[in-house]
Amino acid sequence: MQFSEHWLREFVDPPLTSAELAHSLTMAGLEVEALDTVAPAFSGVVVAHVLAVDKHPDADKLKLCRVDAGQGEMLQIVCGAPNVAAGMKVPCALVGAELPGVKIKAARVRGMESFGMLCSARELGLSEDHSGLMALPADAPVGEDIRTYLVLDDKLFTLKLTPNRADCLSLKGVAREVGALTGVPVTLPPIREAETACDVRRDVVLDAPAACPRYCGRVVSGIDAKAPTPGWMKMRLERSGIRSISAVVDITNYVMLELGQPLHAFDNARLSGAVQVRYPAKGEQLLLLNEQTVEPAADTALIADERRALALAGIMGGEESGISDATTELFLESAFFAPDAVAGKARALGFSSDASYRFERGVDFDTTREALERATQLILDICGGRAGPVSEAIDHNHLPRREAVRLRVPRAEKILGIRLGAEVAERLFKGLDFPFTRDGDDFIVTPPSHRFDIAIEEDLVEELARLHGYDNIPARLPQGVLAILPQNERQRSVWRLRRLLAARDYQEVVNYSYVDAGWEHDFCAVVQPVVLSNPIASQMGVMRSSLIGGLVGNLVYNLNRRVERVRVFETGRCFLRVDKSQSLQDGEGGEIAGFLQPKRIAALAAGPAAPEQWGLPPRRMDFFDAKADVEALLAPWPAHFARIDHPALHPGRAAAVSVGGKVVGIVGELHPQWVQKYELGAAPVVFELDLDDVLQQPLPAYREASRFPAVVRDLALVVDHEQPAQALLNGLIAAAPACVREVVLFDVYQGKGVDQGKKSLAFRVVMQDTEKTLADGEVEAAVAKMIEAASREFAAKLRS
Repeated sequence: MQFSEHWLREFVDPPLTSAELAHSLTMAGLEVEALDTVAPAFSGVVVAHVLAVDKHPDADKLKLCRVDAGQGEMLQIVCGAPNVAAGMKVPCALVGAELPGVKIKAARVRGMESFGMLCSARELGLSEDHSGLMALPADAPVGEDIRTYLVLDDKLFTLKLTPNRADCLSLKGVAREVGALTGVPVTLPPIREAETACDVRRDVVLDAPAACPRYCGRVVSGIDAKAPTPGWMKMRLERSGIRSISAVVDITNYVMLELGQPLHAFDNARLSGAVQVRYPAKGEQLLLLNEQTVEPAADTALIADERRALALAGIMGGEESGISDATTELFLESAFFAPDAVAGKARALGFSSDASYRFERGVDFDTTREALERATQLILDICGGRAGPVSEAIDHNHLPRREAVRLRVPRAEKILGIRLGAEVAERLFKGLDFPFTRDGDDFIVTPPSHRFDIAIEEDLVEELARLHGYDNIPARLPQGVLAILPQNERQRSVWRLRRLLAARDYQEVVNYSYVDAGWEHDFCAVVQPVVLSNPIASQMGVMRSSLIGGLVGNLVYNLNRRVERVRVFETGRCFLRVDKSQSLQDGEGGEIAGFLQPKRIAALAAGPAAPEQWGLPPRRMDFFDAKADVEALLAPWPAHFARIDHPALHPGRAAAVSVGGKVVGIVGELHPQWVQKYELGAAPVVFELDLDDVLQQPLPAYREASRFPAVVRDLALVVDHEQPAQALLNGLIAAAPACVREVVLFDVYQGKGVDQGKKSLAFRVVMQDTEKTLADGEVEAAVAKMIEAASREFAAKLRS
């Protein structure tokens, strides 16, 4: 919305500078996007009257002009403009004048003295037109400063309005806001009802009242369509960004800018019968004023007569019924079209219009008749003619309802954090011209017809905040009682886990919770994933049940950019479809409509195990690297690993991770099938753990440190090739006496000296007592007990 400040100040003139006015509007929610000058700075230019024009004696293209510039004497000025002529009035830069980039001095031009310069619009910086002198109206007062005469000290305001403030798409609406903000009274141009001077009328029929609940029209006969548009109206239109076309069209545009009500004028001689508001017939077409032929959709309202469609309702008129220079009788339309009936229709046809822009946001339906009278008044003043009676059709059932909204002053004060009081609220509502009644400290406010954005109490609170001034609302720091929160020693924070993985050279990522359905099938073997009803993209149509897919996507992204060493981790929720009869015991997981939402932590590592350096030979990440990271995450809990089959992992290089007998996750190498499908080159290793289980930790317990030396024994036990090492390790730990502090597997051997189908597992046993040095007999008894348990439970034999 662009408008002239000079025009606005005719309605309301607060004691504010242009910059202060712009700031006030912006802080009230009407953002002033630009504040521009109409013309660049210049001085010493006045209105001049060319009295005589003679040929220059020494130049064919130059002329000697005698000019009256209101200085008390005639001036001789040499001019080369092709349109200079005796009798015209033009801008004249006097000697000493300063124009953009030049200062005017007395000079001799081809031997003849010149005392000034006659100016084109380009030389004044008003436009790029330099084809000739800038011709002024014949009634321009000679000697008057051109800046005063053309109002060139005016400023152009450009508002960036939000869609809910359609009431400010007019000078009347902006003036109303300025008046409410400053307390200065608003003076609108008087609108008088036109006197009926002819009996010509045209009936109006509403066949689509939901789209157009109110329609006013009148015939104006005997107009002069060729009448020139007054200069003041042209100037205001141009400064509002609208090109002057003809007097009638300019008047409809002018009233739209002034009152916010779009109007349209039809050539009455081209109409037949009553004017109808209806929906289109199948296949019906219309040639618009922009020379575009359209076939309106079934829900697009039309203005029509009894023979054909005339216009797209609230959008654009038709070419065949438009005004021309030959028009002597017009039918002037002023109507209210429902926002829902207009919204999106122009965009669907590939264009926009000032009318549709306003109607789809909401136009004041009480101004319909007022705008018709205002336009009639201007047409009679400029184009002449006789006004006929007004034809009006109205359907009150489809006009927007104005439901009263209750405002509780204490509630408003609580929201804004300031004390207003009922008296201040009453004053602000009166400034906005909001009708209201009082109920104690409560206000029952009826939204005016021009405000479509007032529906709930918070809307009224916002109005009070705007008018009170956001700058006047103090920024107070919140106050509260601080207390040290208890820290659960049985649980770690997610922050600690993230720091731990970052310290182990992983980088955190945050992926979308909605993923490609293919990932769910590949990495989770999910046949019926949780499907989104409105996905933001086709490849993001389901909710994830695992974090692995997103991490593989991160790896693919990096490999495509030649980043080979990738170590990433993520924490987040997954979404599992479950039987609704199941209940979730864990308070963090939550259950919504039969879906579990467990939190998990997962990581992926690919490429070299360490950055390239001279101190270590290159080696790729393997299962045991990921296993070590899992053990570090779970510490001090001892983690146990058991071989599993998982759709995402290599059949022989995958394990379930358990703590205290409970499976808490998986770890392994990505399945070769998915390595090939996603073109990963070499298989990465991944792990995924239930976050709630990982966060648990045992209470710290005191354990006495021994001052006596430890005794170390190595046991090499031969077992079947298929025997899991973890099970044997668990058996040895269970059978170990109290003096055994640690049992670890440090070697696996198959080959010479070990029978076919067998393998040798070497365990290191550390024994230590806190009260004495262990005797050889105690050490041997402990070792024998462990060997005997291994032999009994796992058929293990001591390797010779």
